[in-house]
Amino acid sequence: MLVGLFIVFAAFAGGVFILAKGPVVLFVPDAPPPRPVSAERLRADVERLCGELSPRLYNPPEHLDRVASWIEGQFRDAGLAVDEHTYRLREGEYRNVLGMRKGSDPSLGAVIVGAHYDAYMGLPGADDNASGVAVLLELARTLPPETPARTQIFAAFTNEEPPFFGGDDMGSARYARSLAEASTRVDLMIALDLVGTFDDRPGSQGYPLSWMQWLYPSRGDFIAIVGDTGAGPAIRRVKRGMLSARSIPVQSFRAPSAIGGVDWSDHLSFRRLGMPAVMVTDTAFLRMPHYHRTSDTPEKLDYPRMAGVTQALHAVLALEAGRPGH
Repeated sequence: MLVGLFIVFAAFAGGVFILAKGPVVLFVPDAPPPRPVSAERLRADVERLCGELSPRLYNPPEHLDRVASWIEGQFRDAGLAVDEHTYRLREGEYRNVLGMRKGSDPSLGAVIVGAHYDAYMGLPGADDNASGVAVLLELARTLPPETPARTQIFAAFTNEEPPFFGGDDMGSARYARSLAEASTRVDLMIALDLVGTFDDRPGSQGYPLSWMQWLYPSRGDFIAIVGDTGAGPAIRRVKRGMLSARSIPVQSFRAPSAIGGVDWSDHLSFRRLGMPAVMVTDTAFLRMPHYHRTSDTPEKLDYPRMAGVTQALHAVLALEAGRPGH
């Protein structure tokens, strides 16, 4: 009887481990040589977004339009083809800014890396989400010269924050719908949302469910890949690539969307349409005490480790660039 109960408990615990912490990556390949990523450029971008480009607020739209124009210039300077996806709301016109790198094989789908550039209530928003935009721009600036087989799209999204959060008027929701209507195949979408806070102190990392403390580190020194229960294959691909860079500790978490935080970013817009999408994050308020506060300022971010996140994303793009179609 006791043996049987132990087996049931062990099976249950193993199932929880595999579902939540997995998918397990059994083989981690060697990543290409590191790219010339700059922590100082990351810092400068965050400071600019939180300084002269603030407030990054939806109303009036001119606030966000100023940010969009700057991002467009950064994409052009990086050598990307720039496109815009615009839409109109009661307050005015808004735009997603897209840096495009056309792939050599049009039969393969696109890989999208995105980050929202608005900030909650016009707050500084250094981690949320100047950090994601800075990593997106540094990723675009330091791409290798070889043309990838898959098209790569670097997307700066508008209107992720309230009052649009989770709704059909998020910039990412409008853009994802436009891709679906055009029958554009998306092979992978990665949303970068709060990627700049790290903490080596024991107990610095919190979790949405108490039992998670037994599966995950107590130190907030890692970057997390998060998705819903159906996003396992996408999580595995991103995790495998990020681990291969060996530039930052990586954890993954998948759970039903009802668990707080699982779908709290732009990947939600793509998942609703059945596209493979995940969020890459420092876990926001579970680690960072300044979330949605005036104290979310540039000097609190860890720019060397943001550079490590950027290197890890380069490794993902390298693996995805030539992955066979399916």
